[in-house]
Amino acid sequence: MKQKVKKTSIGGQALIEGIMMRGPEKTAMAVRDPEGEIVLESWATSGKKRPAVFKAPFVRGTFNFIDSMIIGYRCLMRSAELAGLDEDNSKPRKKGAAELLTSAGGCDAQDTAEENPPSAPETDEKKEKSSGLGGFWMTLILILSIVLGVAIAIGLFMTLPIFLFNLLGRLVPSVEDNLLLRAVFEGVVKIFLFVGYISAVSLMKDIKRVFMYHGAEHKTIFCYEKGEELTVENVRRHSRFHPRCGTSFMIFMLIVGIFISIFIPVKTPILRTGIKLLTIPVVVGIGYELIKLAGRSDHWLVRAISTPGIWLQRITTKEPTDDMIEVAIKAFGEVVPEDGSDQI
Repeated sequence: MKQKVKKTSIGGQALIEGIMMRGPEKTAMAVRDPEGEIVLESWATSGKKRPAVFKAPFVRGTFNFIDSMIIGYRCLMRSAELAGLDEDNSKPRKKGAAELLTSAGGCDAQDTAEENPPSAPETDEKKEKSSGLGGFWMTLILILSIVLGVAIAIGLFMTLPIFLFNLLGRLVPSVEDNLLLRAVFEGVVKIFLFVGYISAVSLMKDIKRVFMYHGAEHKTIFCYEKGEELTVENVRRHSRFHPRCGTSFMIFMLIVGIFISIFIPVKTPILRTGIKLLTIPVVVGIGYELIKLAGRSDHWLVRAISTPGIWLQRITTKEPTDDMIEVAIKAFGEVVPEDGSDQI
């Protein structure tokens, strides 16, 4: 029987050939392996034992964002392994996502589904090999790659817009001291760069499949919120555009950043970039509250501010296949709490 429409706090992330869903009590990831079987892993959701101050509005956003980035990255790496992208099949099976998160202090492992029985413990000989010189260099390369990626992101999305406006100020001196125009110009440049980057990567075959899983995630959540049974047929007919999406969150942060930049009078690119970096927690905090508001309210004003993010989802989500929807249903069903604590 069809139930009344509800709003859920359950969210997710598209992975490589899979989806991660995060509920108030449990987090799960479902990945389709090379044999076509769905591998399901689940563990207790982290962050429940944080001090109350870390859960306060405009503060919780930063901590939840960092937590989501860490968990999302680990699930992405784990999904690549489960999907068969690890070319060296002779390597021993790595730890599951729940084990990885537990060892890092992220959360306590709860259980692993029957589809993915726990692996046998590594022998001392294998541990010695994995912790040898090769492991050191791989770790070093990974760290350097992350640092380089962050540096490029800062230079492209922060310093470049500042430099371009300074260049415009030299050509048109009358606009150089206009803080409002500077903030809007820098913000618009960042938005164009962001949309351009997303559009470019969406042309890659593997990324397109990730975006299809992203669409399956949204459709599944919508189906649940409408009170319908989670079947492939029911999920398929729902929209792939959801207001409470990470894509919309990024747009919210870019827009909030424009308003905050108005109050930064510094022109020097390096110094202005440094100040903007310091304001990131404020931007994330406000953006997080806006995305939560967008997820639980149907007010016309909320829908209006959500429109840019919904529009961008035309790029970051694609229509999924039925087998992708099956994966989304599997992950989602694992994290739905029996007590209804996910409803907002």
